[in-house]
Amino acid sequence: MSGNGAAKGAEEPRGAERITFEDLVAAIESKLTAAGAAPATARVLATNCASCERDGTLSHGVFRVAGYLDSLERGWADGTAEASVEVAGASFVRIDGRNGFAQPALAAAGPQIEQALADTGVAVVALRNTHHFSALWPELESFARDGRVAMGMIASGKLAVVPEGATCPVFSTNPFGFATPVAEADPVVFDFSTSSMSHGDLQLLRTEGEEAPVGTGVDSAGVASTDPNDILDGGGIRPFGGHKGAMLSFMIETLAAGLTGGAFTFEIDAEAPEGAHTFRTGQLYIVIDPERGGNEAYPARVQGFVDMLRGAGMERLPGDRRYANRAEAAERGIPVTDTIRALFD
Repeated sequence: MSGNGAAKGAEEPRGAERITFEDLVAAIESKLTAAGAAPATARVLATNCASCERDGTLSHGVFRVAGYLDSLERGWADGTAEASVEVAGASFVRIDGRNGFAQPALAAAGPQIEQALADTGVAVVALRNTHHFSALWPELESFARDGRVAMGMIASGKLAVVPEGATCPVFSTNPFGFATPVAEADPVVFDFSTSSMSHGDLQLLRTEGEEAPVGTGVDSAGVASTDPNDILDGGGIRPFGGHKGAMLSFMIETLAAGLTGGAFTFEIDAEAPEGAHTFRTGQLYIVIDPERGGNEAYPARVQGFVDMLRGAGMERLPGDRRYANRAEAAERGIPVTDTIRALFD
């Protein structure tokens, strides 16, 4: 780390302010391998965490490393698992992660996904028995940079969301993401939970001693609260948009759990050991070649659509802030937080 500009190496004085992406990946990777992750798995997870940190998604960056380490050290997740990939149809790829992590399992199916896209223009990718503990956007952005339209969703594992009428949490935060290529520009990528706030962001607010926005959640008695402690400890988060967000969660549960063969959130939550950070979930990805069938104009048409939106006053679109943070990190390094500094203790 370095106190004035990007890091030059692995040394890290206490007053350091910036660290290079490569050094951050290496620091996370070292922690993961020491906890029992296979080198290839540690590399994928470390790159994912560092990418989120670099792009300013702090709730899914280095903040998540402690949870990975806990699951590895207690044997709840298998850091040496090798995913089993089955081609279930011309466009359908099933992956059994064998209690490993989702990102390495998805990477293991890369050749089969590419073959499905080459043959039919579509790949439906159903993951089960995998621990997903990060944002969806890194994988979706990767597909979009290869010219594909992609969407993904997760039955994310911890009962946390209380819709109107329910007396206890019945959904997880059920993340959903989408990415599309845009001609002569970075992909447009969004990734959001169907809850009013992500579980990770709520934990960060609690750590920082700050209140949540009005409408975020309820306490254990079902009374609206802005105290993250009330919401996280016996209460629950509200879905965004009332019944609309709740039904999006229903859709995600049925697709990411029912269709994939994975566990529904209420089943995952019941099997997880006390204090677990990661959960053995199901995920569904749908990847499409948008230029299939002579639609080569697709990226340019999306570019025109984006230009119209920006011209109408939507100056900031999904992904813009991440790309700006990424560019700054490439030039100056990633800001060092106490969480990053702890990697070197």
